[in-house]
Amino acid sequence: MPLPLVTQLGFARREFQRCLAGVSPQDAIKRLEPMNCLSWIVGHLASQEQYLWLEQAQDTTIDPGLHARVGYGSPAGTPPWEEMWEKWRAITTAADAYLITLTPETLPTHWSRQGQTYREDVGTCLLRNLYHYWFHTGEAHAIRQMLGHKDLPQFVGDLSGVQI
Repeated sequence: MPLPLVTQLGFARREFQRCLAGVSPQDAIKRLEPMNCLSWIVGHLASQEQYLWLEQAQDTTIDPGLHARVGYGSPAGTPPWEEMWEKWRAITTAADAYLITLTPETLPTHWSRQGQTYREDVGTCLLRNLYHYWFHTGEAHAIRQMLGHKDLPQFVGDLSGVQI
């Protein structure tokens, strides 16, 4: 059984997907400045997951150019909607292979890659990733409201099947 924080990350991801369900590719690339567009946000979260759970944790990369396109500090852009979702799905699937192996003993440890020790421990990275989803889910709701979308999800979804 995955750690409770890993379960919470899975829930946050599903809420993110629920928030963006039904968005058209045309609306996904509309940018309401100073915010980024919805497709950029999807790619941005994929970029963080790739950096943490693939590059740092497993020394692997699915898309080496993703960070330059949508990573922290990268310029605003309007990447294609379906492409960003494809990358997000591939990266989160690969990340899950690592995340399900985490134990309470793993959380206070630090990754070491190419002779460098990562500044935050694994547990802090998990929290950062989890909270990052909630931040951008709220932002995505605001963007969708500004785009005039109706019948948006209300509050947090069904928690009845979540095992902690």
